[in-house]
Amino acid sequence: MTIPTARRPMTKPEARRFITALAEANPDARSELDFANPFTLLVAVVLSAQATDKSVNKVTAGLFAEAPDPAAMLRLGEAGIAAHIRTIGLWRAKAHNVFLLCRQLLDHHGGDVPSDRASLEALPGVGRKTANVVLNVAFGESAMAVDTHIFRIGNRTGLAPGRTTREVEDGLVARIPPDMLRPAHHWLILHGRYVCKARAPECWRCPGYAPCQFPEKRARLMLHPPASQNALLS
Repeated sequence: MTIPTARRPMTKPEARRFITALAEANPDARSELDFANPFTLLVAVVLSAQATDKSVNKVTAGLFAEAPDPAAMLRLGEAGIAAHIRTIGLWRAKAHNVFLLCRQLLDHHGGDVPSDRASLEALPGVGRKTANVVLNVAFGESAMAVDTHIFRIGNRTGLAPGRTTREVEDGLVARIPPDMLRPAHHWLILHGRYVCKARAPECWRCPGYAPCQFPEKRARLMLHPPASQNALLS
């Protein structure tokens, strides 16, 4: 699906205004994946590729109860992991990667999840996006993971236009104020998941309507005029 191009990139003041509006609308935003520690977070994020967080949470409840750490996951075995995750997409490849990932954690990191990007990206099934999520959520770094939602928002709104996820990531890092970069990861994902949707963006309830550069936003607002429409149009 083609993502509409913003009229122009947002300026840094507009980006701050946009992110601040999302923050005020959802101040307690956090990951919707269920996890207890860096290891379970890492596995959950690996499993979430091309799957919803809700579907991942359904399978990890049983998986983590039986295998809460890398050693237990290895004892469960690849077949045992696969038996838990058959309902999510790419489950065979994911079971294989999780098994190898656990072996590598034990062989090279004492069973702990590494806190540096290079070591994370060397793990099976872990790319830049997954590493960014773990660095952000588990280790408190201001890393920006660009999933399909954030890629869409970056281009649609003008917050950070880019042809690739890395271009969008770099644009977000450049435009979002440093003190807001870490939580912005969650604000943007949830905004894309529930408001700035792929097929039917709900511009009429977007807190960041004013600085957004989406060319169709006014037409979409007119279809569903809220009581506070004048405030949105300001």
